[in-house]
Amino acid sequence: MTKMMRWMCVSGLLLTSCGGGEDSGGMRGRVRVDGSSTVFPITEAVAEEFLKVHPRVQVTVGISGTGGGFKKFSAGETDINDASRPIKPIEQEAAKAGSVQFIELPVAYDGISVVANPENEFLDFLTVEELRKIWQPGSMVNKWSDIRSEWPDRQLNLYGPGTDSGTFDYFTEAVNGKSQVCRPDFTASEDDNVLVQGISGDPDALGFFGFAYYAENTSRLKLIPIDGGDGPVYPTHKTINQNTYKPLSRPVFIYVNDQARREEVVAFVKFYLREAPNLVQEVGYVALPPEIYELALHRFTNGITGTVYGGGHAAGVSLLDLFQVGS
Repeated sequence: MTKMMRWMCVSGLLLTSCGGGEDSGGMRGRVRVDGSSTVFPITEAVAEEFLKVHPRVQVTVGISGTGGGFKKFSAGETDINDASRPIKPIEQEAAKAGSVQFIELPVAYDGISVVANPENEFLDFLTVEELRKIWQPGSMVNKWSDIRSEWPDRQLNLYGPGTDSGTFDYFTEAVNGKSQVCRPDFTASEDDNVLVQGISGDPDALGFFGFAYYAENTSRLKLIPIDGGDGPVYPTHKTINQNTYKPLSRPVFIYVNDQARREEVVAFVKFYLREAPNLVQEVGYVALPPEIYELALHRFTNGITGTVYGGGHAAGVSLLDLFQVGS
């Protein structure tokens, strides 16, 4: 099935079977998912494959951003939240207030990708310091020449995820030192496809979003290597997995409402963790080591609720170490 056909199946935020799958058990029901646009391509691919096996189950997949999705999740409106960052303490409190106990499951690695329009011939790389100079509150960078004097004296147009996005949270914390701390004058959207369209049509654009959206649009975008202190590095499957693409490599997650253990939700989550290693790579992200998927399945099967994070992103800490201790 092509990407366009897949999108037609998911448009309207409702997935139903587009093919003739057979479900010998006749499982019915509904799985409600919302949240991160970064994680959306993974969940979309999983849902498509799941519906081939269980065509009578409806899977709805929304894109409200990580933060917007957690609001719905904490209110009991969804069964699963896609998240491109760990849950925040304030979101944990909201879940508790809504009597929602959650299970935290890592599903892939991502590298936040900084991109420009392919007509841009002078932009060779950016340092983390230059990213901070561009994106910090009160930034005086309005033209390319404000970054490096030898660059053109032309207006710089910035694009990025909205403030409800986990990608926005992670990027601002990694670059500016604190989540949500950022200049306000940029074109924002919770839908990364909108950002792709904007950057690909603007010769003076610069923006960022999840790696899969670059991988899906390589002919329309220019990928910018980032110098985190050891020289410019492109995000690739290898550099993201080895965490040499610094500081913008990170894991992404799904959060499952432990009270939503209906037959179809349990089947969907187990299918997700089983099929993720292949489907994650199909849509452009980096699969986790097999032992992390095993730990995630153990957490879900045994109903281990809560987060292994202490309110931050635990940069530099092994994901395997975190979830071994947390399990």
